[in-house]
Amino acid sequence: MGKIIAIANQKGGVGKTTTTVNLAASLGVLEKKVLLIDADPQANATSGMGIDVDNVELGTYQLLEHTKSALETIVKTDSPNVYLIPAHIDLVAIEIELVDKDQREYMMKQAIVELKNTYDYILIDCAPSLGLLTLNALTAADSVIIPIQCEYFALEGLGKLLNTIKSVQKIHNPDLDIEGMLLTMFDSRLRLSNQVVEEVRKHFADMVFNTIIQRNVRLSEAPSYGESIIKYDASSKGAENYLNLANEMVKRNKEKV
Repeated sequence: MGKIIAIANQKGGVGKTTTTVNLAASLGVLEKKVLLIDADPQANATSGMGIDVDNVELGTYQLLEHTKSALETIVKTDSPNVYLIPAHIDLVAIEIELVDKDQREYMMKQAIVELKNTYDYILIDCAPSLGLLTLNALTAADSVIIPIQCEYFALEGLGKLLNTIKSVQKIHNPDLDIEGMLLTMFDSRLRLSNQVVEEVRKHFADMVFNTIIQRNVRLSEAPSYGESIIKYDASSKGAENYLNLANEMVKRNKEKV
């Protein structure tokens, strides 16, 4: 049975989408069958996988509305073994439309439960907020990856996110686990980056992935070509980092079984 992992942090610009896209591609290279669900109205994961957002007719919006089955919304990507449920700007309306519905926090869980046996990993790219979309992702997920930027305000808002996770565990999803905290945008030349790593490791110990994602120009360029870093430049530091992360995650999950 597959594992559903949400990639979440209400702070924008911490590397959520970069992580979702490149972790999916790296897991695909490791011959894992992966489904990426774009649950962010900005649809950056969709365009980052080479799909033209303007041409998306079926995707996460229809999935959450339950007007289409999950299978009807899935598209194949150019990355080996990676499939996608794309997003479109119309997803921005979903929070208003779901607000009066019964079981509104369970819409994604109900829609994708049938897919767990089909994929090794289902990754959900969350919006940079703690609204109903992110709540749906956390309720559907088995675990959550929290990207943390190696910069001054890194730990600001982390308490809020951890409280949200606790509240989801208490009310909607008692089995929700923290897959790991992922340090991103690390620059070894900056003392501040090293201090953030030290601080996060001191506070959260084993919850932090050993792999650190370094600041990398090629990693920043890849999305503008609609490609993962694996496809754009497989020899880059960014590709190496994400392949290491995929390997570490697979290994951790094997040890838990």
